[in-house]
Amino acid sequence: MGILKERRWQEEIKKASRVVYESETAKSEAPQINTSLRSHALTVPEEIGACSGIVVFGKRIQSLVYTTDIAIIRNVNADAIFAVYPFTPQPIISEMLIHAADVPVFTGVGGGTTQGKRVVHLGQFAEMQGASGVVVNSPTQNIILKRLSDNIDIPIIVTCVSASDVADRIHFGASIINVAAGSKTPKVISEIRKINKNIPIIATGGPTRESIKETVAAGANAIIWTPPTCSDIFGELMDTYREKK
Repeated sequence: MGILKERRWQEEIKKASRVVYESETAKSEAPQINTSLRSHALTVPEEIGACSGIVVFGKRIQSLVYTTDIAIIRNVNADAIFAVYPFTPQPIISEMLIHAADVPVFTGVGGGTTQGKRVVHLGQFAEMQGASGVVVNSPTQNIILKRLSDNIDIPIIVTCVSASDVADRIHFGASIINVAAGSKTPKVISEIRKINKNIPIIATGGPTRESIKETVAAGANAIIWTPPTCSDIFGELMDTYREKK
């Protein structure tokens, strides 16, 4: 049964991807519409457009913005929100982020400091709130991953810092692998691709356009982009105002 389920899963991925790719065969330059008030919105690096993307519930996701800042979420052109933060997850936070976003939200439900059945409960809350997927951290135990997989019907993104346990992660319920290995990220992605050619992979693109290209070339299907903070953006805006004085 496991082999048949794997085959059906791969066929569904191919079918969904085919719809996206075939629709691009007659691709032409898209008209751009903007306004003066919204012209300062953030845009993800164009290099991300080279990756294949991941089709989640019929929507193709190439770029994910790593933020929990609602002002950024409302003013960025990323395909999805990667909402994880260094505190124990709280349903009220995920509810506000999902409510504010007009694109899919993948929200953290623990796995590091937060362990055990609380992770499963947070995953259930996130699904009910409308999250498109949940994210668990690398220390998450496989038994918790399995319970989470048995109790929710949205993708589970498992963060990995190496390729050593990827096969087990997939076996116990990982839908997508998030590679967070710092400067070694492209190397780890290449190693994962030797283990499994089809598992969807997202990864941080690094600080430069070249590092994004390298990450995509290694086999990442989607890229997580860290935007500048509101403080940084406001600082640049204030410098402009001062120069006009």
